Amino acid sequence: MYENSFPTRRYKHTRNFISRFISNEDRILDLGVENPFSNILKKDGFTVFNSGETDLDLHPEIVRDFEVDVVTALEILEHLVSPLPVLQNLPGKKLIATVPLRLWFSPAYRNLNDQRDCHYHEFEDWQFDWLLEKSGWKIIAREKWKAPTRTLGIRPILREFTDRYYAVYAERG
Repeated sequence: MYENSFPTRRYKHTRNFISRFISNEDRILDLGVENPFSNILKKDGFTVFNSGETDLDLHPEIVRDFEVDVVTALEILEHLVSPLPVLQNLPGKKLIATVPLRLWFSPAYRNLNDQRDCHYHEFEDWQFDWLLEKSGWKIIAREKWKAPTRTLGIRPILREFTDRYYAVYAERG
């Protein structure tokens, strides 16, 4: 993957955001299966556990089984029908989450060949903030970024000017 590819740019934004709030001593629960970004964190010296294949909509309590300092929910909460129970059950006192923002010019992402690869939610920032607050998290920092593409068309042009990703660092007492 070359340095300017879309996932590499997104990972760089996410890694820079994370590095502002946690250190290598923090143990991380990364929600979902092992993925390229959890491997980046491991390579950077973090201790990372993944919640695995368990359907978090049906078994949100599974996350309580982990003793960690930080939870990362990176590009996963939008796939859940109801992220509230998972957020309420999270261990640790720190949460770093990223979600795709709703784009007015594009429908929610849906992969017709993989039911698990569909976005049930694409949030507006205020909706995601409200969800976190309702689940007991206090937002400390926020950041947004764009996801430009190198293709032609109206939507790619709009992506040059419209924030697509929303990152939040939150804590609970």
